Amino acid sequence: MRTTPQTAPPLGLYLHIPFCAAKCAYCDFYSLPHSEDQMAAYISALCRHLAEVSPQAARHRVDTVYFGGGTPSYLGSNRLVRLLQTVKTLYHVASDAEVTLEANPDSIGDRKSLRALRRAGFSRVSLGVQSSDDDMLRRIGRIHIWPQVCAAAEAIRGAGFDDLSLDLIYGLPEQTMSLWQQTLRDAVSLEPDHISAYGLKLEPGTPFFRQQSTLSLPDDDVQADMYLWAVDFLTRNGYRQYEISNFARPGHASRHNLKYWHMEEYAGFGPGAHSDFGGVRYAYARDLDGYIAGELQLSESSEILPTERSQEYVMLSLRTVEGISRRRIEHGYRRPFAPLESLLQTYASHGLAEATVDGWRLTPQGFLVSNQIIGAILEAMGQDEACRLEKTARGDFRIV
Repeated sequence: MRTTPQTAPPLGLYLHIPFCAAKCAYCDFYSLPHSEDQMAAYISALCRHLAEVSPQAARHRVDTVYFGGGTPSYLGSNRLVRLLQTVKTLYHVASDAEVTLEANPDSIGDRKSLRALRRAGFSRVSLGVQSSDDDMLRRIGRIHIWPQVCAAAEAIRGAGFDDLSLDLIYGLPEQTMSLWQQTLRDAVSLEPDHISAYGLKLEPGTPFFRQQSTLSLPDDDVQADMYLWAVDFLTRNGYRQYEISNFARPGHASRHNLKYWHMEEYAGFGPGAHSDFGGVRYAYARDLDGYIAGELQLSESSEILPTERSQEYVMLSLRTVEGISRRRIEHGYRRPFAPLESLLQTYASHGLAEATVDGWRLTPQGFLVSNQIIGAILEAMGQDEACRLEKTARGDFRIV
């Protein structure tokens, strides 16, 4: 493995794995079920792409690597180990790098294959659970059942992983408050180090989006109650909220996802992958065949202007419990803070925001309406039109 000084600028790598056993009814990620025959060619293309980009990262220290999808665990341990070994050969990977694998309970593999992943350098597993109710899992298109989640968690711990994250979804069709509460209790009983709790979004192009007129969904008030109950319950059980949808035990926040919130550099690989690297934001086209053929077509690319960074800072930081800093806005971005503070004081009077030592942050109630608050603050900063920021990682976020 190549080495580089600790003072080198950090870089995160995101490897998109577009394969999965089945497409869930709510999923709008770029994933392709029944494409197993293309796995070998895709691994070769991904390794080639990693080699092509590596000279641009020669002066960087890779401190996080994230295998997202799709279902990366569906590749199997041998292919995953090969990919990580390629990364370590081509890039300066820190000895304490966080290496995350997204996995589904049905494809996580046995303890032997998990130990192979752990020996290779994988340090964190993010398990797609969504619900502990088997009927609900079938309803949303998941192919695992709750006993498989329990077995997977036990195998992951038994293989030596000290970082286990569980993904959950609330606001699902026919999901009651009691069902959501039971899912949270069941999840916490497995003693994960990190929990992500996402509200269901009906994304265009998904089966749920097409069926929305026939779906029995919890209304906005019920979903808000579900969210606030989760915040309170997880906090009482030792999980500190650090972002709208993310909770972690001390020292177990996702270092890779924090790169997005903190506007650090990351490079994405694979069709549909996004990057913010070298002062340019870009994304690759969602085209598996073209990618395998070596046609790295960009679906978007733009140089990041200094003025855009202040907008991003507000949009991203207000999604975290840290919030925004007066000093950073006034001294780092040379923008007046007074118009923002006046607006945030108004939100504070409604229980939606609160002052910090050097700025402001949103409360859990404020997080529920964060898109509207962020839009108003951007307008107060002098923006003429609504801003949209879209990034891809697991824990995808979209602000409109």
